[in-house]
Amino acid sequence: MEHPLYIYNSLSRKREQFVPMHPPHAGLYVCGPTVYGDAHLGHARAAITFDLLYRYLSHIGYKVRYVRNITDVGHLVNDADAGEDKIAQKARLEQLEPMEVVQHFANRYHRNMEQLNVLSPSIEPHASGHIIEQIRLIRKIMDAGYAYESNGSVYFDLDKYARCHPYGTLSGRVKDDLYAQSRELEGQDEKHFPLDFALWKKALPEHIMRWPSPWSDGFPGWHLECTAMSIKYLGETFDIHGGGMDLQFPHHECEIAQSVAALGHPSVRYWMHNNMITVNGKKMGKSLNNSITLSEFFEGAHPLLERAYSPMAIRFFILQAHYRSTIDFSNEALQASEKGMQRLMEGMRTLDKLPTSKNSSIGIGDIGQKCYAAMNDDLNSPMAIAHLFDGLRIIHLVNDGRETLSAADLQQLKEVYRHFVRDILGMNDDSSSDRQTDLLNGLVNYLLEMRQQAKADKNFAVSDSIRNTMGRLGIEVKDKKDGFEWNIK
Repeated sequence: MEHPLYIYNSLSRKREQFVPMHPPHAGLYVCGPTVYGDAHLGHARAAITFDLLYRYLSHIGYKVRYVRNITDVGHLVNDADAGEDKIAQKARLEQLEPMEVVQHFANRYHRNMEQLNVLSPSIEPHASGHIIEQIRLIRKIMDAGYAYESNGSVYFDLDKYARCHPYGTLSGRVKDDLYAQSRELEGQDEKHFPLDFALWKKALPEHIMRWPSPWSDGFPGWHLECTAMSIKYLGETFDIHGGGMDLQFPHHECEIAQSVAALGHPSVRYWMHNNMITVNGKKMGKSLNNSITLSEFFEGAHPLLERAYSPMAIRFFILQAHYRSTIDFSNEALQASEKGMQRLMEGMRTLDKLPTSKNSSIGIGDIGQKCYAAMNDDLNSPMAIAHLFDGLRIIHLVNDGRETLSAADLQQLKEVYRHFVRDILGMNDDSSSDRQTDLLNGLVNYLLEMRQQAKADKNFAVSDSIRNTMGRLGIEVKDKKDGFEWNIK
C-alpha cells in the first residue's frame, strides 16, 4: 500500500507494520455492546476508535470487512459463569420479552452511533442468531480434548490447555497466579478447576433464554460467541480483533484459548485495545453514579454535566486523545475540546470561501504528509489534529488578504482537510443543528413541565393528551420519582 500502517499489537506488545493476509482485503472484528442498557461514554470510545481504524484502512485502499457483534445472550450478571443473564434480568424487571429489550436498546445504540457519525459495520451478527455455529465450535473443542461436560453444562478445561499451550499471553497474567487468586464461586462444584469457563450452560427452570443442544437445554457462554462469529465471517485466521482494554481478560484471553483448541492455531493476527475513560480521575461505573449515557450527554441530563454537549463535541473529545491513553472526563476538558473543534470547523468553513490568485505567496507545506505520518504511527489522531490546527494559520492569512494561494494549491489544501477532517476523523459541522437541538430540547421540556403541572392539578385528561401526542411523534416519556426523562425512539 502507498501508506503503510504501523499499529501496536496487544499480543506482542510491539509496534508492528500492518500486513493483511489477503491484500487489498482486510478483516476487522470488534466486540460490540451487550444491549441491556443505554450506551455510555465508554461505548462511544470503543466505537469511535475502531470507526477511525475502519475509515483509515478504507481511505488508504483496503477493502475492509468490518464485523461488530451484538451480544444478546450469555453475558451473565457477574461475568463468572453464574447469576442471571443481563438481558433476561432486564426483561424480568421490565416485564418484557428478552428480544424486546434487545431491540429497544439496539435501536438506541444505533441512533447514538449515527449521531456520533460512526459508520455502520459490514456485518452486525447477533449471538442469539448463531447458536448452531457455537454448538459446532463446542464439539470441535471437545473432540480436541479441551472441554468436558458436567451436569449438562460444558466447560473449557483450562488446566489441560495450559499444559500444552501458553495461557495469559494477551493479558500478561500467569495461570498459577490466577489460580491462587481465585475464590469459590456459585456453580464451582461443576468445574474441574476454578478458572475453567463455560462454553455451554444448562438453563435453570426459570431461565427464559434457552436453546436445545446435545448436552442440555441451555445457552452459550459469553466468550464463545465472538470466536464463533468471527470465524464464520472472517475465516479461521483474520487480521484484526479490537475492543476495550477491559476485555483483554478474561474475554479475549478465552477467545485465544478457544480458537487454538478448536483450530490448532490462533485465529487473530493483530489485537488492538482502546483504553478506558475516567470521570474526574475515578473509574466510570454505575456504583459511583458517574456513568453518563450518551443520551444524557446530548441532553445535558446528568448531575455531573454543566450543560448538553453535541455528538461532534464528544467525538472530537475522544479523537484528541490517543486511543491507547486514558481519557479523563470533566466539564472543563470537554468544553476546551469543544472550543478546539469549533476553531477547526470554522477554519473548514473559511477554507471553502477563500479566493484564489494567479500565484501563491505562501506555501501550503507538507500538512498532508504529516497527517498521514501521524495516522500511520498507530493511529495518532491527536498528532494529526495538531497538524490540521497548524494549517489554520495559512487559511487565516489568506482570508485576511495578507497571503495568496493559487487555484491548484487551494484545491490541494481543501483535499487535505476534506480527507482528514471529514473522511478519516469523521467530523461533521453540526453548528447548524445545535440550534435546532436546543430548540427541540427546550420545547419538549416545556411541554413535559406543563404535563407535570397538569398531573399535580389532577387534570389527567391534559396530562394524558400531552404524553400520547408526544408518543405519536416518536418521543418516549418515562416518569421518575424526581421528575421525568425523555428520549427520541
